[in-house]
Amino acid sequence: MKYKAVIFDLDGVVVSTDNYHYQGWKRLADDENIYFDRKINERQRGVSRMESLDVLLEKSDKIYTTEQKIEMATRKNEYYKEFLKDLTPDEILPGVLKFTEFLKSKGIKIAIGSSSKNTPSILKNIGLDSYFDAVADGNSIKNSKPDPEVFLLAAKLINEAPEDCLVVEDADAGVEAAIAGGMDVIGVGTASSNKNATYSFADLNCVDFNILK
Repeated sequence: MKYKAVIFDLDGVVVSTDNYHYQGWKRLADDENIYFDRKINERQRGVSRMESLDVLLEKSDKIYTTEQKIEMATRKNEYYKEFLKDLTPDEILPGVLKFTEFLKSKGIKIAIGSSSKNTPSILKNIGLDSYFDAVADGNSIKNSKPDPEVFLLAAKLINEAPEDCLVVEDADAGVEAAIAGGMDVIGVGTASSNKNATYSFADLNCVDFNILK
């Protein structure tokens, strides 16, 4: 096979938590009387929590200290985790299990490469906490996407060279990170229109398995 491993982003690729993130940020914005909508929320995709907070604060006239920002980001995450309790295996995205089972049948390793620090609880809630060969997430990296660190760590954990790994991403920052790490990348969802993606599909249900040969 062309690739020895496939590394999946989590949010928007394996499961959709976008609405939970939106609800968390919207609640924080309402707390602080800051205007926030889904268009602004779209700019937060694929980046770190603190970078996402900076996007939200662009609409505020108030100057926040570092300590206040940390408190706000923490508060948003607590809201988000409350919403995540409603997450179930039914919310695994179309084609995920079909694609991963095919990969397993061909001896291709599968891993998670996500900037989210909530990756363990998300995987547990959807019943996939012991499903992947390795998990690299926001708890084990210093730099968020578009830095390639999380994908390079995932490759290291499964003992494969970056050039032998294929990444699946739904965010432009993730596509950039994969390319920066020397990996081919499938763009799905929003990233399916990214011209830098090696392959593009609407979702994993549409993936042509021939790209793996």
